[in-house]
Amino acid sequence: MSWYYAILILIFTLGGMELFSWALHKYLFHGPLWFIHKTHHQQRHGFFELNDVFSLAFALISLALMWYGRTDFNVYFWIGLGISFYGFIYFIFHDWFIHNRFKAFKSNNRYLKGIRRAHKMHHKSTQKDGSEEFGLLVASKKFFK
Repeated sequence: MSWYYAILILIFTLGGMELFSWALHKYLFHGPLWFIHKTHHQQRHGFFELNDVFSLAFALISLALMWYGRTDFNVYFWIGLGISFYGFIYFIFHDWFIHNRFKAFKSNNRYLKGIRRAHKMHHKSTQKDGSEEFGLLVASKKFFK
């Protein structure tokens, strides 16, 4: 596989993960999987929360795909790497910047401030229903004013 196609697969996987994560978050995490995800909408009493199993599951899927495609760096490897990149972005944006699991960095960047506002709006509701803004990297224009 050429590097051109590998890069395209990475880019499409990142975009696909944002769409997939949005739908998963809205319809499953705030639906039948709320019993796990609700720990993310409650005050955390330690470093980890039950909701972290979702990140672990995506990490395992990513590693399995990369392992499966490791011998010839086929499409599975690049999809797995794209999922892994999305996980890294999720960690930086969500866990570190938005939820301050580590000492958060400050930024006056309009995009970052908008994403933070949108996520805080999402957490305004601590219930299964009533939340808005389910994406990580994309949010409504109203948060970027």
